[in-house]
Amino acid sequence: MLGSVLGLICTARLRTAATNGQRWWWLSLAAFALGGTGIWAMHFMAMLGFTVSGTLIRYDMMRTLISAVTAVVVVGLGIYIAGFGRTSGPRIVTGGLLTGVGVAGMHYTGMFAMNMDGIVHYDQSLVVASLVIAVVAATVALYFTVKLSRPLAIAGAAVLMGVAVCGMHYTGMAAMSVELTHPTLTVPGATASTLLVPIGMLVLLVIGGLIYAIGAAPSEEDLAARAYLDKIQAAREEATAATAAAEAAAAKKGTLRRPTAVPPRKS
Repeated sequence: MLGSVLGLICTARLRTAATNGQRWWWLSLAAFALGGTGIWAMHFMAMLGFTVSGTLIRYDMMRTLISAVTAVVVVGLGIYIAGFGRTSGPRIVTGGLLTGVGVAGMHYTGMFAMNMDGIVHYDQSLVVASLVIAVVAATVALYFTVKLSRPLAIAGAAVLMGVAVCGMHYTGMAAMSVELTHPTLTVPGATASTLLVPIGMLVLLVIGGLIYAIGAAPSEEDLAARAYLDKIQAAREEATAATAAAEAAAAKKGTLRRPTAVPPRKS
């Protein structure tokens, strides 16, 4: 939910950005907030709590990294499709479809990163259900990102998005079953405890950086106030220049009309 709040705030700033550079900056922050923190960090934290009785679970670092990059990239693409240019229903649906499929791919890539002494099977109906949840949740999320800017609305949307992301994760995990094989006790990969601290620190750093970036950047109200003050200052300068011009014109006119002195008569 925290990642969703930060992502929605970033996309609200994206819509009010004045230059393309600012828009790309806020798009990147929104992708990291929503894709990295709100989706991938939640997904992997919950996965670290997953156990299978009778076998150790280890995590392939390369596949884990791929799943993280996938989450950030697909969310960034979805926001780009839905939020850049003129907003429309087809753009939001297209972005939601792409993002939802990408998030589901991220989820199952993360599950594929789990190594254990067993053969993994999937319930196809639950896999399809998780994919549908991902697409619907992504579409609704993108709709929120291009429409919402008020704090109360953002908070409510973040709760809904957080519940949807968790629902997709646990539906996908429920689709998984493990058929144990002969235990080897030498499962390759990193342990959950090894990954917990660096992932937790990374999430805290990202959240701290996002909060700082949001706090340091001017809000829509700040920009409106600055534009108002600039307008007042410009009006004052224009009035000052007009007064100075009028005084100069009056002085020049007075000089031209000054009467000539009459020489005195000789007695």
